[in-house]
Amino acid sequence: MITIRPDLTVLVAAQPVDFRKGMDALAGLVAECLSENPYAGTIFVFRSKRADRVKILAFDGTGLILATKRLEEGRFTWPPIQGGVVRLTAAQFSMLVDGLDWTRVSPQPVRRPLRVG
Repeated sequence: MITIRPDLTVLVAAQPVDFRKGMDALAGLVAECLSENPYAGTIFVFRSKRADRVKILAFDGTGLILATKRLEEGRFTWPPIQGGVVRLTAAQFSMLVDGLDWTRVSPQPVRRPLRVG
């Protein structure tokens, strides 16, 4: 079970990966190519070349989780293909997995009230 909490760190690999790779190969990519620890509790998101599939790698404290989703119609909204990673908020991650355009959402600052009441 992947728990979506507000402080969740989500990293999207900006380059497509070979979707034949399993969890061990993707964990190796995280360590070698992204210079991240695959067992740190961060969610890692990988895209396919056709942009209609996503793989999600997460460590829940007891083991690695690998989830795959394929959209039956349309494509996921992805950042431009480049090197490195793109950081998403928990809300943007939820929208990405739901197949929505997460790029149109940006956190709005909350103003503190000046007084009570």
